Amino acid sequence: MVTQKSTRAVGLGRVLIAVYALLALAATGRSVFQITTQFSEAPLAYTLSALSAVVYIVATVALIAPGQGWYAVAWATISFELVGVLIIGLVTVLDPELFPHDTVWSFFGRGYGFVPLVLPVLGILWLRRQGRATRAAVRAGAEGAGTGGSPRDPGTTR
Repeated sequence: MVTQKSTRAVGLGRVLIAVYALLALAATGRSVFQITTQFSEAPLAYTLSALSAVVYIVATVALIAPGQGWYAVAWATISFELVGVLIIGLVTVLDPELFPHDTVWSFFGRGYGFVPLVLPVLGILWLRRQGRATRAAVRAGAEGAGTGGSPRDPGTTR
């Protein structure tokens, strides 16, 4: 029986996952509070806060879970996060009146110490590194095994 373990959940990957989990918790708490108490004041801002919470939750799970599918989900969510932070950050800088209340991504994550701006960049760098390491291991395994080498999914070991 072959078991798969995520190699993304080791070393610096654990730190990255922990920060994503913490941000998921903070964004979820913030959005739930905002939506239940003040939604009518800034529905767009509070909906975006809820969206960011979902993105952080899915990214956390995708970084932990093994396999090619979850690797792709991690890429998609972290890339979406970066685009969201950049767009919402830029809009809030250029026209702050569009968002009368802050979102997690307002002013590039200023309310969270700019972690929402830095985190997806680090996540993308980490995923690229994991993909390169996996491809190198596959090449080395294929060369050592002759034609019988089988490719591994990024982020998994067998």
